[in-house]
Amino acid sequence: MSSLPELGPEQNPEEDGRPANDSAQSNEPLPALFTSTDDPPSGPIPSQEAPVPHPSDFSLSEGWDSTNPDRPLDQEAQGLEAPQGVMTPSDPAPLPIPQPDQPLFQSFSQPEFHPPVRIPHLGHVAILGVFALFGLLCAGLLIRSALHFHLFGVSGLQDAVTEIHYALGSEAILYLLMLGASLLFFPLIWHKGLFAGVHWNGDVALRLKKQLFLIASICCALALANGLLLPGPKDAPIEKIFRAPGAAWLLFAFGVTFAPFFEELVFRGFLLPALCTACDWINEKTTGMPPRPLDQNGQPQWSLQAMVISSILTSAPFAAMHAAQTGYTWGPFVLLVGVSLVLCWARLSTRSLAASVFVHASYNFLLFSLMLLGTSGFRHLDRM
Repeated sequence: MSSLPELGPEQNPEEDGRPANDSAQSNEPLPALFTSTDDPPSGPIPSQEAPVPHPSDFSLSEGWDSTNPDRPLDQEAQGLEAPQGVMTPSDPAPLPIPQPDQPLFQSFSQPEFHPPVRIPHLGHVAILGVFALFGLLCAGLLIRSALHFHLFGVSGLQDAVTEIHYALGSEAILYLLMLGASLLFFPLIWHKGLFAGVHWNGDVALRLKKQLFLIASICCALALANGLLLPGPKDAPIEKIFRAPGAAWLLFAFGVTFAPFFEELVFRGFLLPALCTACDWINEKTTGMPPRPLDQNGQPQWSLQAMVISSILTSAPFAAMHAAQTGYTWGPFVLLVGVSLVLCWARLSTRSLAASVFVHASYNFLLFSLMLLGTSGFRHLDRM
């Protein structure tokens, strides 16, 4: 069994005057601690575990984290730049590499196109027609009930047509029921109020009230000229209604309030913009043109061709609705078509339904005022 070599006098580093670690720099190889694994050493075995330094033996500059003594500072905390390609604990986790068939920004580079929602359209007009039929049905039931009890001395349906209370009462019931249903339903599908959807814009009408009243005055002058050139029948149904006691004043009040508002709501609030949208939609589908964007108020913008065609298509049923009152004569029908075209122009040029309502109400007010003056306060209706 081999033993550790003994140092002779000439090999003692202290006696030689050299430091102890100089022996490690000698060219002679160090002797092995064990020459055989079978023979244990005769002396004490030196410990092979390195001593654990205490955190107080190091400073932050030497790479020791005082907040966590078991973890030395990484290279970034020491102000050293980590080698390229080597991750440090403060580096974020790497992002996954997208697959070639799934671009990372596909949804941004190819956004989905959503055409502008233009309201009202013909579908909304159809819904309004359903509400009108409901109101007409309810008004008919109420008239039947009134005739059953002989209200206002009327017992027959034919007499109720020309009786002022039945005529105006049935129209008021129809208008109010239609308006109530519209106020409840259309905001649910438009996500905006009814008047915002039909482009009421009352501030525009107030700002242009002088110009709008001038337009109504021109229409009134045209009506007087039409009465001279193309007079209507003498015994028109509207004249029979006027001759009833107190009917003229009721018609005056109804003609400048209920009638202009509800007629404009139906014809210029729903039908006219819906026809404009339909005309432009047909043109877009046939020519491949993109739809026009909405304006800054979220209202649709129409082409001139669509507005002209739609104004004519709107004016024909508007005049036909009043044809029964004027005895189905051509003179009043042509006049009403012309007045309706002016109302459509006021609505489209100002983009305000309130503007056409103001012109319509002012036109009726001027007509009734002239009748009031010409009949001495509706006392001499034979002068009409």
